[in-house]
Amino acid sequence: MTRSTDNPWLSRFALLTAAATLFLVGLGGVVTSKGVGMAVPDWPNTFGQNPFFFPFSKWVGGVFYEHSHRLVASGVGLLTTMLAAWLWLKESRPWLRGLGIIAFFAVVLQGILGGLRVVLDKHGLGTELGIFHATIAQLFFVLICSIALFATRWWQSLPPEQLGSSKHSRLRHCFLLTTLLILGQLILGATMRHQHAGLAIPDFPLAYGKIWPAVDADSVAAYNQNRMEVQAYNPITAFQIGLQMTHRIVAGLILFAVVLSVRQAERQLGWKNPLVRLSLVWLGLVAIQIALGVATIWSGKKVDVTTAHVAVGALSLVNGALLTIVAFRCFRIAREQVVSPVTRCASPADFTPTPSRVAQLR
Repeated sequence: MTRSTDNPWLSRFALLTAAATLFLVGLGGVVTSKGVGMAVPDWPNTFGQNPFFFPFSKWVGGVFYEHSHRLVASGVGLLTTMLAAWLWLKESRPWLRGLGIIAFFAVVLQGILGGLRVVLDKHGLGTELGIFHATIAQLFFVLICSIALFATRWWQSLPPEQLGSSKHSRLRHCFLLTTLLILGQLILGATMRHQHAGLAIPDFPLAYGKIWPAVDADSVAAYNQNRMEVQAYNPITAFQIGLQMTHRIVAGLILFAVVLSVRQAERQLGWKNPLVRLSLVWLGLVAIQIALGVATIWSGKKVDVTTAHVAVGALSLVNGALLTIVAFRCFRIAREQVVSPVTRCASPADFTPTPSRVAQLR
């Protein structure tokens, strides 16, 4: 068995797995937005039958979306298993083979969490497990995309950048903190979707006609009365209103942080640098994400708009994660280039007397 770091078909397969994972994340958003996560009430079977042989004629209503989600999840699990095995057999870097094993166990965990969400819903644990399930899905997507990046020739021939100064160190940490902020925002979004209360705040840019809505008991009761009369939505709570207001504030903070990151990267590296170009893509994704968030409110949480909002959010997280990884990689290379000459000068051979050195001393 020959292992190497040059496996172009493995790199392509990793990209395919990442694309399938993104599709699965979007499909999961459809299931949650439509509120059909319990359309199939049993697991691992589908209405007591083998899910892979469930008659297509019975794929109706919410069952179509939930059952499709399960089958696509099984497909992603198979792709991930194949990717892990391929990495183990052909990849020479031990740490990358280790990431493949982690991805395999992560997709198994994700499948179990999805099943437990169904099984334990009768005990009132479905919402909490659903939020955790959605969060793990985002992190799994980041992991698969990272593996796809590490498997490319571009990663291995990554040109070193001069990121060794303190200001460049601040830049890469800015990338990292902004990415973590996006992850927190996606967790907030998952919490909001799994509350199944529709739009807790139905207007934008104001909230119930105010900059900050009233959340006292009488005001919340009035909101719910209007919601049930106009849209037949489920009742909301003051906590859900506060959650959506926090979501809006964090969206503004993310936009500010990404703009700041782009500006700092441009000043320190120049417009032609790959990190700057990737950060510009990041800014575009965040802008689209915010626009889709507004459209979600104005459309009354239309499913296709909400699904696009979920998918672009996942892409924004992955973009930030890969940007951070590349920045840290460049810094490590630059640091090694600075340290290695000193190490060579300190080797014993440098202190061995030679005729030329003796002549120089004289």
